[in-house]
Amino acid sequence: MSRELVVLGTASQVPTRHRNHNGYLLRWDGEGILFDPGEGTQRQMLLAGVSATDVTRVCVTHFHGDHCLGLPGVIQRLSLDRVPHPVTAHFPASGREYFAALRHASSFYETAELRPEPVSGDAHVLETPVGRLTARRLRHAIEAYGYRLVEPDDRRMLPDRLAAYGIAGPSVGTLRADGHLDHDGRRVSLAEVSAPRPGQVFAFVMDTALCDNVYALAEGADMLVIESTFRAADARLAADYGHLTAAQAGRVAAESGVRRLVLTHFSQRYPDPRGFLDEARAEFPGDVVVAEDLARFPVPNRRVPSGG
Repeated sequence: MSRELVVLGTASQVPTRHRNHNGYLLRWDGEGILFDPGEGTQRQMLLAGVSATDVTRVCVTHFHGDHCLGLPGVIQRLSLDRVPHPVTAHFPASGREYFAALRHASSFYETAELRPEPVSGDAHVLETPVGRLTARRLRHAIEAYGYRLVEPDDRRMLPDRLAAYGIAGPSVGTLRADGHLDHDGRRVSLAEVSAPRPGQVFAFVMDTALCDNVYALAEGADMLVIESTFRAADARLAADYGHLTAAQAGRVAAESGVRRLVLTHFSQRYPDPRGFLDEARAEFPGDVVVAEDLARFPVPNRRVPSGG
């Protein structure tokens, strides 16, 4: 099953001819997590080939319009398309009234099941079918949260070791489930025929000034999607308005051991996106991409532990 980010919009407060307001769908096996559906997200989903039935969870970082004004259309589309599964929605608890107003912004026949589950505190931990989702408080003009999805660690079966012990077929599943298998007069442990397989990590950081929780969200992420609203020359503006520069985003990635850095949420004042890329790469000479509307970025393959 695929794990990829589908970019629906990359603008900040003011959209441009080429950049819609925010919107990001993370496809993660059977889950489809929609982050920050800004105005126009429903149409962007159509252009990107994303259906309402793909969405299983919605995560809103905060209630500034460019991160949430697409909610009414998306929520109503869930019912229009009669999405058969429940859709959970996470958002700052302080914005309950905003969420309620957006949810019922106009008359519609509600058939889909939407389950609001607001987040609060410095760190709010949620269990999902694909891993642990943690919301961490960021530093912005209003209450805002970033999100971090961590897949549980697992083990990778080693075919040569299985063959050496003569284990095949359904016995492999039994060994994995029980942690051991009695075979040919001896007990074979899972550790003898497998290697650690670290779970993958995805992090999503939007409007915030630099703070400890930015690093906590980004730590060891296979993919970090992060705002870089401003260029370094406007670092004072970034600090005044609670935003990051591309250079700061690159520094966070470098210091946090990020594997793929996705820059987004660009101010309309910069016509050439290459400047964001250059500034981030000066701090993080790794895998950096400047997000474009309707682009798709795969989550990097799992890390292979040394000696694994």
